Amino acid sequence: MDITKRAGRIINTTNGYKAYIPAKLPPVPPIFYDPELQNLLSLADRKLGRLDGITQILPNPELFVAMYVKKEAVLSSQIEGTQASLADILEATDKMMKKSKLDNVNEVLNYVSAMNWGLLKLDTLPLCLRLIKELHYKLLADTRGGEKSPG
Repeated sequence: MDITKRAGRIINTTNGYKAYIPAKLPPVPPIFYDPELQNLLSLADRKLGRLDGITQILPNPELFVAMYVKKEAVLSSQIEGTQASLADILEATDKMMKKSKLDNVNEVLNYVSAMNWGLLKLDTLPLCLRLIKELHYKLLADTRGGEKSPG
């Protein structure tokens, strides 16, 4: 089997789009657990344990998670060309911010809002096309690209 097709394949749809079809599990050929992979998995397990331990002593772990979501939103938005820093997001309540900077900050704040909304919706909805469209709509609300049929 070609190793490039191990994870899945790309097909052409009837609408002219390409779609990724993941391979069935377990993978063929099966994953080989060599000593290096076992060491990496063990390290990851220990670090997850440390993170879980830290959350037990934090007075409010939700604040930690909220800050992490903001940081991830900034980094992801920068990939799209948005020019906003974490400090900009934390200062977003400042009414004196320049309009150009405020537009960039709003894009990141939409990202944070969509992420939080999506995590809540996962309690009632599966990961589905409807959820993805609603997230996209929230992500682009009142930002550049918002007029291009979001969702």
